[in-house]
Amino acid sequence: MNRSGKTFVLVKCALLAALAVALNFVKFAPWPNGGSITAAAMAPIVLAGLMFGPKWGVLTGFTYSLLQMLLDGISAPPVETVFWYALVVLLDYVVAFTVLGLAGAIAKPFSNPVKGAVVGTLTVTAVRYLCHFASGILIWGVYAPEGTPVWLYSLLYNGSYMIPEMIITTIVVSLIVNAIPKRSFVS
Repeated sequence: MNRSGKTFVLVKCALLAALAVALNFVKFAPWPNGGSITAAAMAPIVLAGLMFGPKWGVLTGFTYSLLQMLLDGISAPPVETVFWYALVVLLDYVVAFTVLGLAGAIAKPFSNPVKGAVVGTLTVTAVRYLCHFASGILIWGVYAPEGTPVWLYSLLYNGSYMIPEMIITTIVVSLIVNAIPKRSFVS
């Protein structure tokens, strides 16, 4: 890819990250301790990975993770050391959103672009859910109601917004992929 081609892709990825930020402001149900159901805010990051490949998708997801941290203003987690605070940043932001850009790598083996997009989207959003699940166990478990196992609290709390987000994102991505010419996606 020549220099102008890279610049063109960079601009498109920046626009997709900006769109993800804008869609994240449309929250249907913000949860009290973090997380929400949005207007498919993950879809632009997934699309970056599907359209431009894992390198650009991961770069877009990482950029989005930094923007999310800035805009969310990471609430003070119930931790006492820098290590645990760094773990919050990694699990709830950096890894959770960066991984979304890998959808294209997962979709690549599928000859049907819509099927590949669905499998890729479900896989990367499930990994994001696992990041929040792990964070819920390791860090945010202090909020579990008394007598509730921490793992169950994290599974249910994070699943209550992540499963609808996964479904919404998968539907939106599959509709967009179906509507866009096949040549627009990395083969």
